[in-house]
Amino acid sequence: MKGSQLGEFEEIVMLTIALLFDDAYSVAVMEELSQRMERPMSLGAVHRTMQRLEEKGLVRSRFGESTAERGGRRKRLFTVTPLGEQELQEARRVRNELWAGIPKAAFGGSVA
Repeated sequence: MKGSQLGEFEEIVMLTIALLFDDAYSVAVMEELSQRMERPMSLGAVHRTMQRLEEKGLVRSRFGESTAERGGRRKRLFTVTPLGEQELQEARRVRNELWAGIPKAAFGGSVA
């Protein structure tokens, strides 16, 4: 893989940001990850990862509108940048090539 070399957790966080699309803020990302991975996630770890991804130029953030439910505070919403999409596509390509190259015998005859 070229470029910034995504870590596994970074990749999963970016995919979740893309999945949530216009509602990707740190709490929503954490809740979605916790549900899908069936284990608790640390808000701090998710938030730091989102910040790191933004520093790398793979995601960008903007502030949403303030809401009464948040005491007038605005959510910081994240989206995947075109560079981030390229990195995700490259990670997917590498994983797919690896899966396709695994001999059936490697897993006792059953490859997903």
